[in-house]
Amino acid sequence: MTTAALFQPLKVRALNLENRIVIAPMCQYSAEEGCMNEWHLIHLGKLALSGAALLTIEATAVVPEGRITYADTGLWNDLTYAAMGLILESIRRWSNTPIGIQLNHAGRKAATEVPWKGGRQFPPTDALGWQTFAPSQLRYSEASYDPVALDKDGLKHIRNAFAAAARRASKLGLDLVQIHAAHGYLLHQFLSPLTNLRDDAYGGSLENRMRFPLEVFEAVRSAVPAEMPVSARISATDWVDGGWNLEQTLQFSKELEGRGCDAIHVSTGGLHPDQLIPVGPSYQVPFARAVKQEVNIPVVAVGLIASFDQAEAIVGTGDADLVALARTILYEPNWPWHAAAHLGGKVHVPRQYLRSQPSRYPDLLEGY
Repeated sequence: MTTAALFQPLKVRALNLENRIVIAPMCQYSAEEGCMNEWHLIHLGKLALSGAALLTIEATAVVPEGRITYADTGLWNDLTYAAMGLILESIRRWSNTPIGIQLNHAGRKAATEVPWKGGRQFPPTDALGWQTFAPSQLRYSEASYDPVALDKDGLKHIRNAFAAAARRASKLGLDLVQIHAAHGYLLHQFLSPLTNLRDDAYGGSLENRMRFPLEVFEAVRSAVPAEMPVSARISATDWVDGGWNLEQTLQFSKELEGRGCDAIHVSTGGLHPDQLIPVGPSYQVPFARAVKQEVNIPVVAVGLIASFDQAEAIVGTGDADLVALARTILYEPNWPWHAAAHLGGKVHVPRQYLRSQPSRYPDLLEGY
């Protein structure tokens, strides 16, 4: 019997993935001063037993003012490094699932309340807020506050912070670093003509708007070992007229590939409150397909991927090389187990769980 496409292995630089299912980074808004805690151990530990090929740590701020909320995870100093190290040490004792991390700066979308408390942006004078930074002095919405436009020293500081966080990630033994250039955060703000109104070398033309995100990528690529994969998450469109679009995305993707990017995770939106998104199953897959046709590195599709046959079709037809799960796998942490049973694949799970293998699927689970 031919192994389903979803359960074929894939090598990304030096990282061997056992299947094509990856867990997307999902913010938990539960850190304390940037430090992970017991919640992250429960959350990530559970997902590390899922049988997915890669688990990605949530958007992790490279500087305190780059956090989306006051409760975001960070990797900007020794304390945040040590806290993350304790969590990883505990998980690795019981799981051999590769773990990556997404590095981020939220730009003008920083300094907000956690989502379940409304998500409003705090003024810089609030105890839970701070001054935000962006390519240009344009607030996200009428209810937001003006960011400060970054000068050359600010750009250098952030670029160096991404590199420093990447070095810490490598020192922690993480398997992959992903740069967040999507969802309306700082690097996406530089890319989009809706948020980048600069008149210097970092604004105006597409080449100029790509300059800072590509400098950040190059800094991260240079900061980690040659064998360590570095990927990027991008928004393929702003879903707003006159904004960042697929044509520009394809050019950016090729520029990333040329600088040593190992995979591109294709999402959309998040930049502008006027976005109109036609949400539905696989609604972002056409963008992944378009990127895959332009580059020769793995492409990850994401967005309301919930059914086993749906995921198999995305990979099997060549629309993308991998599928990323987020809300789906929060709801069903053992989704890869059930996908393997449905499609005739196999997943690796802890030996402690082998006795759960249904008799009708004798080759479903393999222990580690």
